[in-house]
Amino acid sequence: MAQNGFKRRGSIGGALIVIALGIFFLIINMHPDLDAWSIVRRYWPVLLIAVGVGYMWDALMDRRYAEPNAPRHHSGTPIAVLIILIFFGFAVWHGRNSRPVQHGAQSVSLQGAQSVTANIDIPAGSLDVAGGASATELLNANFDYHEADGQPRVEYEVSGGHGDLSITQENKTHLHFATSRNDWQLRFADNVPMDLNVQIGAGSSNLRLQGLGVKNLDVQAGVGQMNLDLTGPRKSDLHVDIHGGVGSAVIRLPKDVGVRVHASGGIGSVSPHGLTREGDDYVNDALGKTPATIDLTIEGGIGSVTLRTDE
Repeated sequence: MAQNGFKRRGSIGGALIVIALGIFFLIINMHPDLDAWSIVRRYWPVLLIAVGVGYMWDALMDRRYAEPNAPRHHSGTPIAVLIILIFFGFAVWHGRNSRPVQHGAQSVSLQGAQSVTANIDIPAGSLDVAGGASATELLNANFDYHEADGQPRVEYEVSGGHGDLSITQENKTHLHFATSRNDWQLRFADNVPMDLNVQIGAGSSNLRLQGLGVKNLDVQAGVGQMNLDLTGPRKSDLHVDIHGGVGSAVIRLPKDVGVRVHASGGIGSVSPHGLTREGDDYVNDALGKTPATIDLTIEGGIGSVTLRTDE
């Protein structure tokens, strides 16, 4: 029992804040292309305004109902949370409906290159990488994007039989108000020896490497979900490094190619399916019995990683 005859009221402010955070992260998971972190970075003063309004409401109500037997009044915290949710909802709606989507397509000829280094840097959006380009082409690309985010840029040059490919976005420093409608579909030539470097800011990625001649894959993951498919036969070793990331990753691995997975330094869980624990690593039954090996290293990151072998 509190002093002066007041009954202590249970505060719902903390619960409302937890609920608001839960809604925030739920929206991110449901809409990986949502550039929610840019909203926070750019419009965080709204949080201070909302909290200030809540304090003002509490002060006003405390003056108005200062008598011991005065009726109870609501805390200003729900008002602050409501303001934040209304603003965030408006940002999502505005971002999805205010900007037209542009479309672009580009093809890149192999130009006689015997090997290629490909660098992909997508600041936000959806990335889909697979094989299937024609025999004379290195890349067939299709882009959907907002004009304010900048047009994706493809650059390629060949020197000494080696090709260097770069795919970036012109306006990488732009802070999107809400959603970033960047949908990149990249189709590479099969069986071309390749080092593939992928940097993802926020969003979803679907990397399907069956048939591709990728020998080294380096992924700098951001916020969102990643699907990585390494199944299919292999003639040469594959080294994969995945760094950082906040979200979830599902990695499909072959059953008939030797696999070793090392995961360290992250916060979250690793769910191996069809793999066994060997010290600090996860391995499959084919390790050491096939001419090619997949070495996969996962470092850092917050979230869950699911390792699944094909049937």
